[in-house]
Amino acid sequence: MCDRERSVAMEDFWAIVLAGLKVWVCLIVALLMVPAMFGFSLGISETYMKILVKILEWATLRIQTVNKEQQILKSSSFNGLVQRDDGSMEEELRGLRRSRPKPPVGGDFTLSDCFYFYRRGIEDIIEDEVTQRFSSEELVSWNLLTRTNIDFQYISLKLTMVWGLGVFVRYCILAPLRIMLASIGLTWLVIGTTAVGFLPNWRLKSWLSEWVHVMCYRICARGLSCTIHYHNKENRPRKGGICVANHTSPIDIVILCNDGCYAMVGQSHGGLMGVLQRAMARSCPHIWFERADMKDRHLVTKRLTDHVNDKTKLPILIFPEGTCINNTSVMMFKKGSFEIGGTIYPVAIKYDPQFGDAFWNSAKYNMVSYLLRMMTSWAIVCNVWYLPAMHQQEGEDAVQFANRVKSVIAHQGGLVDLSWDGGLKRAKVKDTYKEEQQKKYSSMVVGSEEDRSSNSD
Repeated sequence: MCDRERSVAMEDFWAIVLAGLKVWVCLIVALLMVPAMFGFSLGISETYMKILVKILEWATLRIQTVNKEQQILKSSSFNGLVQRDDGSMEEELRGLRRSRPKPPVGGDFTLSDCFYFYRRGIEDIIEDEVTQRFSSEELVSWNLLTRTNIDFQYISLKLTMVWGLGVFVRYCILAPLRIMLASIGLTWLVIGTTAVGFLPNWRLKSWLSEWVHVMCYRICARGLSCTIHYHNKENRPRKGGICVANHTSPIDIVILCNDGCYAMVGQSHGGLMGVLQRAMARSCPHIWFERADMKDRHLVTKRLTDHVNDKTKLPILIFPEGTCINNTSVMMFKKGSFEIGGTIYPVAIKYDPQFGDAFWNSAKYNMVSYLLRMMTSWAIVCNVWYLPAMHQQEGEDAVQFANRVKSVIAHQGGLVDLSWDGGLKRAKVKDTYKEEQQKKYSSMVVGSEEDRSSNSD
C-alpha cells in the first residue's frame, strides 16, 4: 500500500513539474521570443532597466555616504595612476628648454634632458596607453558585480544583502533564462539558414535569409538582456557597401545584426562555430576564408571586391582593428578594408560599463567563459551611431582614408583615437616602429631649427 501511495505521489510530483515547465516555456515564447522575432517590446526590459538603475544609484549613494573619501571622478571614467598633461612630448620639452638658460657650448642639449625621458619612460612602464586598452575598463562606482570591484570591502549590511540578492537573481533566474534563449536562437539559426539554403536563388530566398538572420540574432540579444539604442538610422549601411565599426566583443555582431543583415567576413572554423558558419553560408553570401587563404592578400581582396561590386549583395561587416579593445579607445585600422574601393559606412559602438563589461579579454577568458560572464551580468546596454557614408578622396591613400574613418568613429563614440596597432596585444613591437620612435626622440633632443633660433634669441 505504501509503495502504491509513493508511486502515485511521484507521478503527481512529475506532473506538477511538467505543468510548470509548460507554463515556463509558454511565458518565454509569449513574452520574449515572439516580441523578439517581430522586433517589438512589451516593456519588460524597460521596466527591468529602470529598477536596475534605481538600485545602482542607491548603492552608489550608500557607498559615498559610508566612505566619503571615495568620490566619483568627474573628469574621466578611467582612474589613472599617472597624471599626464594634454600637450605632446615636443611641447613639454620645448617648454622646459625655454625656462632655463641656454648652455654656452653643445647646442640645446643638456644633461637634464635625460631626466625628462627617464620620467616619461617610468610613467609608461607603470601605465602606458596601449596595454591598458587590453584589460577591462575601470568603473567610477561599484555596480554590485564583484568582478568589477577589485578593492571590495565590507561597507554595510544592507548593501551586502542587496549584493547577495543580486547574485541569486543573476545566477539562478536570469542565467538559466538567458542560456535557454541563446540556445534557441542559435539552434533556429542553424535550422533556418539550412532550410533557406535549399531554395532557388530568387528574391524570396534573399528576403527569407535576411528575416531568419535578424530574427535569430534578436532572440540571442534577448538572451543577453541587450538594450540597444540606434541613432541616425537614415545612415544605415546599404547593399554593395562596407560597414566598418570599432571592435569590443564578439557580440558586436549580434548588436549590429539586430537592426539589419550583413555579410560576414572571417576565417573558417571547426566545431560548433564551423557548423554555424556553414549553415549561414548556405543562405547568405558570407565570406569565409581558410587559414592558408587569409595569408594571400590578393585572394582576399579579390573576393571582397567581387562582393562589393555586386550591388544586390548585403553590405560587408568588417572590424578593421582586428582585435577586441576595451571600448575606451579606437586603435589602428588595418588598411586592407579601405583598398577595396566602394562606399564605407562607419558605425560607432559604445557600451555602458555600468551594467556589465562587454569587453572580451581573449587572453584571459575563452569563448564559453566569456559568454557565461555576459549572461550573469546585469545587462548589456550600448549605443550605436550610424555615421554618414564616406568615400576615398582624390590623392588620399588607404592608410590616410582608414585614419580619417577611425577619427570620425572615435569622435562620435567618445573614444580615444590611438595610432597604435591592436596587434600588439599578442605580438611584439616591430623594429621599424622602434627606429621611427628613436629618430623622433633624437630629433627632440637635438632640437629643431625653430627651437634653436628661438633659444638663440
